[in-house]
Amino acid sequence: MKHILFFILFFTVVTVSAQTEFGTKYKSIPAPKFSAKPKKIPQPETLDPSAPAAEVPSIKTPNVYDNNTITSKSKFQIGEQKSKFTMSTETDFANPGDRYVAKMEKDLDRALKDAGLREGRGTLVKKNISLGDFKTKSNYFIVKFRDFGAIDGDLVKISSNDQVIQSQLFLDSNFKDVKINLVNGFNKLDFEALNIGSLGGNTAEIQVYDDKGQLVTNDYWDNLAAGFKASIIVTKE
Repeated sequence: MKHILFFILFFTVVTVSAQTEFGTKYKSIPAPKFSAKPKKIPQPETLDPSAPAAEVPSIKTPNVYDNNTITSKSKFQIGEQKSKFTMSTETDFANPGDRYVAKMEKDLDRALKDAGLREGRGTLVKKNISLGDFKTKSNYFIVKFRDFGAIDGDLVKISSNDQVIQSQLFLDSNFKDVKINLVNGFNKLDFEALNIGSLGGNTAEIQVYDDKGQLVTNDYWDNLAAGFKASIIVTKE
């Protein structure tokens, strides 16, 4: 019994001693103190209205269409050229058939001219031209004239050695005969273009026959300007 009381007393003394020592050594940790200072808000800068215009900064609105970081440019832009180097003058909206129109018109114009349905509008021949030199024993020539192009009012004057044989001959699609007597020796036959037709220069085809009906020459002039001559030199033997 004494031993039990001794242990109880000893345990009580140890417990009280431990609590006392722990209470004296424990100290509470104070909360840190923060000194909060208010932030300084910068005052907005005021511009002097009387300041020169050069000191006032300009405001530039950004172009969102040129900014690749916002909108990337597409390779398939409407109307964009396919290449800077090209042998073609076409655009993306050109009609592919247009390239053939000029060639077709040129071919049609040539075909109509070859068929005698259209005259050329090329450069007018503004000089006298020679249709050849010939020798003959005939007493006269029969010269046939016609307009080998479109009938547009071409007129011709016929002369021999500066003597007028016919002052005005209207050329149409059918040949018209003109008889020209020849003198011994030198004969110069002139065919002068009196005008140009409504569709181009003076155009004529001629056929020359001797007094026996033999063809001497067959020739023509094209786009001869008014006032100029086509000539044939004939030597009668």
